[in-house]
Amino acid sequence: MLGISFPGYSLMNKYANEKPPLRAELFSADQMAKYSKTLANEHSLGEGHIPDQLLKRLADNEEVLLEVQNLLTETVKATRQITPAGEWLLDNFYLIEDQIRTGKRHLPKGYSQALPWLSDGPSKGFPRVYDIALEIISHSDGRVDAVVLSNFIIAYQSVSPLNMGELWAIPIMLRLALIENLRRVAAIIAVGRINRNLAHYWADEMVSVVDKDPKSLILVIADMARSDPPMDSSFVAELTRRLQGKGPALGLPLTWIEQRLSEIGQTSIELVNTETQRLAADQVSMSNSIGSLRFLATMDWREFVENMSVVEQTLFRDIGGIYANMDFATRDAYRHVVEKIAKKSKRSEQEIAEIAIDLARESDEKNNSESRTSHVGYYLIGKGLRQTEKIAQIQHGFFDSLRRFSRRFSLFLYIGCIALFS
Repeated sequence: MLGISFPGYSLMNKYANEKPPLRAELFSADQMAKYSKTLANEHSLGEGHIPDQLLKRLADNEEVLLEVQNLLTETVKATRQITPAGEWLLDNFYLIEDQIRTGKRHLPKGYSQALPWLSDGPSKGFPRVYDIALEIISHSDGRVDAVVLSNFIIAYQSVSPLNMGELWAIPIMLRLALIENLRRVAAIIAVGRINRNLAHYWADEMVSVVDKDPKSLILVIADMARSDPPMDSSFVAELTRRLQGKGPALGLPLTWIEQRLSEIGQTSIELVNTETQRLAADQVSMSNSIGSLRFLATMDWREFVENMSVVEQTLFRDIGGIYANMDFATRDAYRHVVEKIAKKSKRSEQEIAEIAIDLARESDEKNNSESRTSHVGYYLIGKGLRQTEKIAQIQHGFFDSLRRFSRRFSLFLYIGCIALFS
Protein backbone atom coordinates (compact mmCIF):
# COMPACT_ATOMS: atom_id res chain seq x y z
CA MET A 1 0.00 0.00 0.00
CA LEU A 2 1.43 3.37 -1.05
CA GLY A 3 1.88 5.82 1.82
CA ILE A 4 0.28 8.85 0.18
CA SER A 5 -0.55 11.72 2.51
CA PHE A 6 -1.68 15.30 1.85
CA PRO A 7 -4.51 17.64 3.01
CA GLY A 8 -7.92 16.14 2.23
CA TYR A 9 -6.66 12.68 1.23
CA SER A 10 -8.82 10.98 3.87
CA LEU A 11 -11.96 12.65 2.41
CA MET A 12 -11.57 11.23 -1.11
CA ASN A 13 -13.96 8.32 -0.61
CA LYS A 14 -16.48 10.38 1.38
CA TYR A 15 -17.10 12.83 -1.45
CA ALA A 16 -16.87 10.31 -4.27
CA ASN A 17 -20.64 9.73 -4.50
CA GLU A 18 -21.94 13.22 -3.80
CA LYS A 19 -25.00 14.36 -5.75
CA PRO A 20 -24.37 16.94 -8.52
CA PRO A 21 -25.28 20.60 -7.93
CA LEU A 22 -28.85 21.75 -8.59
CA ARG A 23 -28.34 22.61 -12.24
CA ALA A 24 -31.08 21.98 -14.79
CA GLU A 25 -32.03 23.77 -17.98
CA LEU A 26 -32.05 27.53 -17.39
CA PHE A 27 -35.55 28.97 -17.87
CA SER A 28 -36.71 32.45 -18.74
CA ALA A 29 -39.47 34.07 -16.65
CA ASP A 30 -42.16 32.78 -19.06
CA GLN A 31 -40.65 29.30 -19.15
CA MET A 32 -40.50 29.25 -15.33
CA ALA A 33 -44.20 30.06 -15.07
CA LYS A 34 -45.11 27.41 -17.62
CA TYR A 35 -42.91 24.81 -15.90
CA SER A 36 -44.46 25.54 -12.50
CA LYS A 37 -47.88 24.52 -13.87
CA THR A 38 -46.40 21.28 -15.19
CA LEU A 39 -44.81 20.66 -11.80
CA ALA A 40 -48.12 21.28 -10.01
CA ASN A 41 -49.81 18.66 -12.19
CA GLU A 42 -47.02 16.15 -11.54
CA HIS A 43 -46.99 16.54 -7.76
CA SER A 44 -48.85 13.79 -5.92
CA LEU A 45 -49.45 14.25 -2.19
CA GLY A 46 -49.28 11.50 0.42
CA GLU A 47 -51.53 11.02 3.43
CA GLY A 48 -50.68 10.85 7.11
CA HIS A 49 -47.39 11.83 8.73
CA ILE A 50 -43.83 10.87 7.85
CA PRO A 51 -40.49 11.22 9.70
CA ASP A 52 -38.78 14.59 9.46
CA GLN A 53 -35.77 14.33 7.11
CA LEU A 54 -34.87 17.99 6.71
CA LEU A 55 -33.21 18.58 10.08
CA LYS A 56 -30.88 15.62 9.64
CA ARG A 57 -30.00 16.73 6.12
CA LEU A 58 -29.26 20.25 7.38
CA ALA A 59 -26.88 18.80 9.99
CA ASP A 60 -25.16 16.70 7.30
CA ASN A 61 -24.82 19.76 5.06
CA GLU A 62 -23.27 21.75 7.88
CA GLU A 63 -20.72 19.00 8.52
CA VAL A 64 -19.67 18.84 4.85
CA LEU A 65 -19.43 22.62 4.49
CA LEU A 66 -17.23 22.86 7.60
CA GLU A 67 -14.95 20.09 6.29
CA VAL A 68 -14.56 21.82 2.93
CA GLN A 69 -13.90 25.14 4.62
CA ASN A 70 -11.14 23.54 6.72
CA LEU A 71 -9.66 21.90 3.62
CA LEU A 72 -9.58 25.21 1.74
CA THR A 73 -8.11 26.99 4.76
CA GLU A 74 -5.28 24.42 4.91
CA THR A 75 -4.71 24.89 1.18
CA VAL A 76 -4.39 28.65 1.58
CA LYS A 77 -1.98 28.20 4.49
CA ALA A 78 0.12 25.96 2.23
CA THR A 79 0.28 28.93 -0.19
CA ARG A 80 -1.54 27.04 -2.92
CA GLN A 81 -4.13 28.69 -5.09
CA ILE A 82 -7.79 27.82 -4.66
CA THR A 83 -10.54 28.07 -7.26
CA PRO A 84 -12.78 31.17 -7.62
CA ALA A 85 -15.72 29.15 -6.21
CA GLY A 86 -13.55 28.17 -3.25
CA GLU A 87 -12.70 31.84 -2.66
CA TRP A 88 -16.42 32.68 -2.65
CA LEU A 89 -17.03 29.95 -0.09
CA LEU A 90 -14.25 31.11 2.25
CA ASP A 91 -15.07 34.82 1.95
CA ASN A 92 -18.77 34.28 2.68
CA PHE A 93 -18.59 31.39 5.13
CA TYR A 94 -19.72 33.63 8.00
CA LEU A 95 -22.96 34.24 6.06
CA ILE A 96 -23.46 30.52 5.39
CA GLU A 97 -22.96 29.71 9.08
CA ASP A 98 -25.48 32.39 10.02
CA GLN A 99 -28.02 30.98 7.54
CA ILE A 100 -27.53 27.46 8.93
CA ARG A 101 -28.22 28.77 12.44
CA THR A 102 -31.31 30.55 11.14
CA GLY A 103 -32.41 27.34 9.46
CA LYS A 104 -32.14 25.40 12.72
CA ARG A 105 -34.02 28.10 14.59
CA HIS A 106 -36.89 28.34 12.09
CA LEU A 107 -37.17 24.59 11.56
CA PRO A 108 -38.12 23.15 14.96
CA LYS A 109 -38.42 19.41 15.31
CA GLY A 110 -41.58 18.12 13.66
CA TYR A 111 -42.30 21.38 11.79
CA SER A 112 -42.00 19.88 8.32
CA GLN A 113 -44.20 16.92 9.30
CA ALA A 114 -47.23 19.20 9.34
CA LEU A 115 -46.68 20.18 5.69
CA PRO A 116 -48.16 18.31 2.71
CA TRP A 117 -45.55 15.86 1.41
CA LEU A 118 -44.89 14.10 -1.90
CA SER A 119 -45.76 10.44 -2.33
CA ASP A 120 -43.50 9.85 -5.36
CA GLY A 121 -40.79 11.40 -7.53
CA PRO A 122 -37.21 12.43 -6.67
CA SER A 123 -38.39 14.27 -3.54
CA LYS A 124 -40.60 11.44 -2.27
CA GLY A 125 -41.16 11.80 1.47
CA PHE A 126 -40.17 15.49 1.52
CA PRO A 127 -42.56 18.45 1.86
CA ARG A 128 -44.05 19.63 -1.43
CA VAL A 129 -42.86 23.17 -0.82
CA TYR A 130 -39.27 21.92 -0.39
CA ASP A 131 -39.40 20.32 -3.85
CA ILE A 132 -40.74 23.62 -5.23
CA ALA A 133 -37.70 25.38 -3.73
CA LEU A 134 -35.34 22.80 -5.27
CA GLU A 135 -36.93 23.23 -8.69
CA ILE A 136 -36.73 27.03 -8.59
CA ILE A 137 -33.04 26.86 -7.69
CA SER A 138 -32.31 24.15 -10.27
CA HIS A 139 -33.77 26.11 -13.19
CA SER A 140 -32.21 29.44 -12.16
CA ASP A 141 -28.75 28.06 -11.25
CA GLY A 142 -29.24 29.23 -7.67
CA ARG A 143 -30.36 32.76 -8.48
CA VAL A 144 -33.63 33.61 -6.73
CA ASP A 145 -35.31 37.02 -6.69
CA ALA A 146 -38.75 38.37 -5.80
CA VAL A 147 -40.05 38.46 -9.39
CA VAL A 148 -39.01 34.90 -10.28
CA LEU A 149 -40.31 33.55 -6.99
CA SER A 150 -43.66 35.36 -7.13
CA ASN A 151 -44.35 34.41 -10.74
CA PHE A 152 -43.50 30.77 -10.05
CA ILE A 153 -45.80 30.53 -7.01
CA ILE A 154 -48.67 32.36 -8.75
CA ALA A 155 -48.50 30.02 -11.73
CA TYR A 156 -48.23 26.95 -9.49
CA GLN A 157 -51.27 27.99 -7.46
CA SER A 158 -53.34 28.48 -10.61
CA VAL A 159 -53.26 24.66 -10.76
CA SER A 160 -52.82 23.61 -7.12
CA PRO A 161 -53.16 26.20 -4.30
CA LEU A 162 -50.70 26.07 -1.40
CA ASN A 163 -51.98 26.30 2.16
CA MET A 164 -50.93 29.01 4.61
CA GLY A 165 -48.38 26.80 6.33
CA GLU A 166 -46.66 26.11 3.01
CA LEU A 167 -46.53 29.78 2.06
CA TRP A 168 -44.94 30.69 5.40
CA ALA A 169 -42.50 27.78 4.93
CA ILE A 170 -41.23 29.03 1.55
CA PRO A 171 -38.37 31.19 2.98
CA ILE A 172 -37.05 28.39 5.21
CA MET A 173 -37.37 25.83 2.41
CA LEU A 174 -35.50 28.11 0.02
CA ARG A 175 -32.82 28.56 2.67
CA LEU A 176 -32.49 24.78 3.14
CA ALA A 177 -32.42 24.17 -0.62
CA LEU A 178 -29.72 26.82 -1.13
CA ILE A 179 -27.62 25.31 1.67
CA GLU A 180 -28.12 21.91 0.01
CA ASN A 181 -26.85 23.38 -3.27
CA LEU A 182 -23.87 24.98 -1.54
CA ARG A 183 -23.03 21.63 0.03
CA ARG A 184 -23.06 19.93 -3.40
CA VAL A 185 -20.92 22.63 -5.02
CA ALA A 186 -18.58 22.57 -2.01
CA ALA A 187 -18.19 18.79 -2.35
CA ILE A 188 -17.17 19.24 -5.99
CA ILE A 189 -14.69 21.94 -4.94
CA ALA A 190 -13.28 19.54 -2.34
CA VAL A 191 -12.96 16.66 -4.82
CA GLY A 192 -11.21 18.96 -7.28
CA ARG A 193 -8.90 20.26 -4.57
CA ILE A 194 -8.06 16.73 -3.40
CA ASN A 195 -7.34 15.62 -6.97
CA ARG A 196 -5.12 18.65 -7.53
CA ASN A 197 -3.32 17.88 -4.28
CA LEU A 198 -2.81 14.35 -5.58
CA ALA A 199 -1.42 15.75 -8.83
CA HIS A 200 0.93 17.98 -6.81
CA TYR A 201 2.06 14.96 -4.80
CA TRP A 202 3.03 12.94 -7.89
CA ALA A 203 4.49 15.94 -9.69
CA ASP A 204 6.71 16.70 -6.70
CA GLU A 205 7.83 13.05 -6.55
CA MET A 206 8.70 13.01 -10.25
CA VAL A 207 10.47 16.35 -10.32
CA SER A 208 12.52 15.31 -7.28
CA VAL A 209 13.50 11.96 -8.84
CA VAL A 210 14.44 13.54 -12.18
CA ASP A 211 16.75 15.96 -10.36
CA LYS A 212 18.46 13.20 -8.33
CA ASP A 213 18.18 9.97 -10.34
CA PRO A 214 16.39 10.25 -13.74
CA LYS A 215 16.56 6.48 -14.28
CA SER A 216 14.26 5.94 -11.28
CA LEU A 217 11.46 7.99 -12.86
CA ILE A 218 9.95 4.84 -14.35
CA LEU A 219 9.55 3.44 -10.83
CA VAL A 220 7.63 6.52 -9.68
CA ILE A 221 5.37 6.27 -12.73
CA ALA A 222 4.79 2.60 -11.90
CA ASP A 223 3.86 3.58 -8.33
CA MET A 224 1.41 6.17 -9.66
CA ALA A 225 -0.11 3.60 -12.01
CA ARG A 226 -0.56 1.12 -9.15
CA SER A 227 -2.31 3.79 -7.05
CA ASP A 228 -4.91 4.06 -9.86
CA PRO A 229 -5.20 7.88 -9.85
CA PRO A 230 -8.55 9.34 -10.99
CA MET A 231 -8.59 10.34 -14.63
CA ASP A 232 -10.55 13.36 -13.51
CA SER A 233 -10.31 16.74 -15.24
CA SER A 234 -8.88 18.41 -12.12
CA PHE A 235 -6.14 15.77 -11.66
CA VAL A 236 -5.17 15.65 -15.34
CA ALA A 237 -5.23 19.44 -15.76
CA GLU A 238 -3.05 20.03 -12.68
CA LEU A 239 -0.56 17.26 -13.45
CA THR A 240 -0.27 18.47 -17.05
CA ARG A 241 0.31 22.04 -15.90
CA ARG A 242 3.03 20.96 -13.46
CA LEU A 243 4.94 18.71 -15.85
CA GLN A 244 4.62 20.34 -19.30
CA GLY A 245 7.71 22.15 -20.50
CA LYS A 246 9.89 20.83 -17.65
CA GLY A 247 12.17 18.77 -19.86
CA PRO A 248 11.96 15.66 -22.07
CA ALA A 249 12.22 13.24 -19.10
CA LEU A 250 8.93 14.47 -17.63
CA GLY A 251 7.21 13.88 -20.94
CA LEU A 252 7.10 10.16 -20.07
CA PRO A 253 4.38 10.45 -17.37
CA LEU A 254 2.39 12.73 -19.68
CA THR A 255 2.57 10.06 -22.36
CA TRP A 256 1.30 7.49 -19.85
CA ILE A 257 -1.62 9.83 -18.99
CA GLU A 258 -2.52 10.18 -22.69
CA GLN A 259 -2.47 6.41 -23.13
CA ARG A 260 -4.78 5.92 -20.13
CA LEU A 261 -7.17 8.57 -21.45
CA SER A 262 -7.21 7.06 -24.93
CA GLU A 263 -8.56 3.85 -23.40
CA ILE A 264 -11.70 5.73 -22.36
CA GLY A 265 -11.91 7.85 -25.51
CA GLN A 266 -10.58 11.12 -24.10
CA THR A 267 -7.56 13.39 -24.38
CA SER A 268 -5.79 15.67 -21.93
CA ILE A 269 -6.78 18.73 -23.99
CA GLU A 270 -10.46 17.81 -23.71
CA LEU A 271 -10.19 17.35 -19.95
CA VAL A 272 -8.34 20.65 -19.50
CA ASN A 273 -11.16 22.42 -21.38
CA THR A 274 -13.73 20.53 -19.28
CA GLU A 275 -11.99 21.64 -16.10
CA THR A 276 -12.04 25.28 -17.21
CA GLN A 277 -15.78 25.10 -17.93
CA ARG A 278 -16.49 23.33 -14.64
CA LEU A 279 -14.60 25.94 -12.61
CA ALA A 280 -16.64 28.69 -14.27
CA ALA A 281 -19.92 26.84 -13.64
CA ASP A 282 -19.02 26.23 -9.98
CA GLN A 283 -18.22 29.90 -9.49
CA VAL A 284 -21.57 30.98 -10.95
CA SER A 285 -23.53 28.46 -8.84
CA MET A 286 -21.66 29.43 -5.69
CA SER A 287 -22.02 33.20 -6.19
CA ASN A 288 -25.70 32.91 -7.17
CA SER A 289 -26.55 30.76 -4.16
CA ILE A 290 -24.78 33.09 -1.73
CA GLY A 291 -26.48 36.09 -3.35
CA SER A 292 -29.85 34.37 -2.94
CA LEU A 293 -29.17 33.78 0.76
CA ARG A 294 -28.66 37.52 1.10
CA PHE A 295 -31.93 38.12 -0.76
CA LEU A 296 -33.83 35.91 1.72
CA ALA A 297 -32.72 38.16 4.57
CA THR A 298 -34.03 41.34 2.89
CA MET A 299 -37.35 40.05 1.50
CA ASP A 300 -40.59 41.21 3.18
CA TRP A 301 -42.14 37.76 3.71
CA ARG A 302 -45.30 39.06 5.38
CA GLU A 303 -46.16 41.01 2.24
CA PHE A 304 -45.19 38.05 0.06
CA VAL A 305 -47.43 35.60 1.94
CA GLU A 306 -50.40 37.97 1.83
CA ASN A 307 -49.94 38.59 -1.90
CA MET A 308 -49.65 34.87 -2.66
CA SER A 309 -52.38 33.59 -0.31
CA VAL A 310 -55.60 32.42 -1.98
CA VAL A 311 -57.22 32.69 1.46
CA GLU A 312 -56.23 36.35 1.62
CA GLN A 313 -57.64 36.98 -1.85
CA THR A 314 -60.90 35.34 -0.82
CA LEU A 315 -61.24 37.25 2.46
CA PHE A 316 -60.56 40.52 0.62
CA ARG A 317 -64.04 40.09 -0.87
CA ASP A 318 -65.50 40.91 2.54
CA ILE A 319 -68.65 43.02 2.34
CA GLY A 320 -67.85 46.70 2.71
CA GLY A 321 -64.09 46.16 2.45
CA ILE A 322 -63.63 46.11 6.22
CA TYR A 323 -61.14 43.22 6.12
CA ALA A 324 -58.88 45.06 3.66
CA ASN A 325 -58.57 48.02 6.04
CA MET A 326 -57.49 45.94 9.04
CA ASP A 327 -53.88 45.76 10.21
CA PHE A 328 -51.65 42.76 9.49
CA ALA A 329 -52.00 41.20 12.95
CA THR A 330 -55.81 41.14 12.74
CA ARG A 331 -55.87 39.74 9.22
CA ASP A 332 -53.33 37.12 10.26
CA ALA A 333 -55.55 36.11 13.19
CA TYR A 334 -58.44 35.58 10.75
CA ARG A 335 -56.26 33.50 8.45
CA HIS A 336 -55.07 31.33 11.36
CA VAL A 337 -58.69 30.52 12.21
CA VAL A 338 -59.26 29.47 8.59
CA GLU A 339 -56.13 27.32 8.75
CA LYS A 340 -57.21 25.74 12.06
CA ILE A 341 -60.70 24.87 10.77
CA ALA A 342 -59.29 23.38 7.56
CA LYS A 343 -57.02 21.06 9.57
CA LYS A 344 -60.05 19.65 11.41
CA SER A 345 -62.21 19.17 8.33
CA LYS A 346 -61.90 17.74 4.83
CA ARG A 347 -62.31 21.18 3.26
CA SER A 348 -59.42 23.24 1.91
CA GLU A 349 -58.46 26.59 3.41
CA GLN A 350 -59.86 28.38 0.39
CA GLU A 351 -63.19 26.58 0.83
CA ILE A 352 -63.35 27.59 4.50
CA ALA A 353 -62.75 31.23 3.56
CA GLU A 354 -65.46 30.93 0.89
CA ILE A 355 -67.92 29.60 3.51
CA ALA A 356 -67.29 32.60 5.77
CA ILE A 357 -67.66 35.03 2.85
CA ASP A 358 -70.89 33.38 1.69
CA LEU A 359 -72.38 33.51 5.18
CA ALA A 360 -71.54 37.21 5.44
CA ARG A 361 -73.07 37.88 2.01
CA GLU A 362 -76.27 35.99 2.91
CA SER A 363 -76.59 38.02 6.10
CA ASP A 364 -76.06 41.24 4.17
CA GLU A 365 -78.83 40.34 1.74
CA LYS A 366 -81.25 39.51 4.57
CA ASN A 367 -80.41 42.46 6.78
CA ASN A 368 -78.23 45.37 5.71
CA SER A 369 -74.57 46.19 5.37
CA GLU A 370 -74.61 47.97 8.74
CA SER A 371 -75.15 44.70 10.61
CA ARG A 372 -72.02 43.18 12.12
CA THR A 373 -73.18 39.78 10.89
CA SER A 374 -72.36 41.06 7.40
CA HIS A 375 -68.65 41.11 8.26
CA VAL A 376 -66.58 37.98 7.56
CA GLY A 377 -64.97 38.23 10.99
CA TYR A 378 -68.29 37.41 12.66
CA TYR A 379 -68.01 33.92 11.15
CA LEU A 380 -64.35 33.43 12.03
CA ILE A 381 -63.77 34.93 15.47
CA GLY A 382 -67.32 35.90 16.49
CA LYS A 383 -70.50 34.09 17.42
CA GLY A 384 -70.94 32.97 13.82
CA LEU A 385 -67.88 30.70 14.08
CA ARG A 386 -70.08 27.75 15.01
CA GLN A 387 -71.99 28.19 11.73
CA THR A 388 -68.75 28.10 9.77
CA GLU A 389 -67.57 25.00 11.64
CA LYS A 390 -70.92 23.27 11.13
CA ILE A 391 -70.89 23.81 7.37
CA ALA A 392 -67.21 22.77 7.21
CA GLN A 393 -68.14 19.61 9.17
CA ILE A 394 -65.13 19.80 11.44
CA GLN A 395 -64.26 16.81 13.57
CA HIS A 396 -63.58 17.64 17.24
CA GLY A 397 -61.44 15.35 19.36
CA PHE A 398 -62.47 14.42 22.90
CA PHE A 399 -60.27 16.99 24.66
CA ASP A 400 -61.21 19.68 22.15
CA SER A 401 -64.92 18.99 22.75
CA LEU A 402 -64.36 19.09 26.51
CA ARG A 403 -62.54 22.41 26.23
CA ARG A 404 -65.32 23.90 24.09
CA PHE A 405 -67.97 22.68 26.54
CA SER A 406 -66.13 24.22 29.51
CA ARG A 407 -65.86 27.54 27.68
CA ARG A 408 -69.55 27.52 26.79
CA PHE A 409 -70.73 26.72 30.31
CA SER A 410 -67.87 28.28 32.27
CA LEU A 411 -70.11 30.07 34.81
CA PHE A 412 -72.17 26.94 35.47
CA LEU A 413 -69.00 24.85 35.97
CA TYR A 414 -67.45 27.50 38.21
CA ILE A 415 -70.47 27.74 40.51
CA GLY A 416 -71.02 23.99 40.38
CA CYS A 417 -67.46 23.26 41.52
CA ILE A 418 -67.77 25.73 44.40
CA ALA A 419 -71.06 24.11 45.47
CA LEU A 420 -69.56 20.64 45.19
CA PHE A 421 -66.53 21.46 47.34
CA SER A 422 -68.69 23.34 49.84
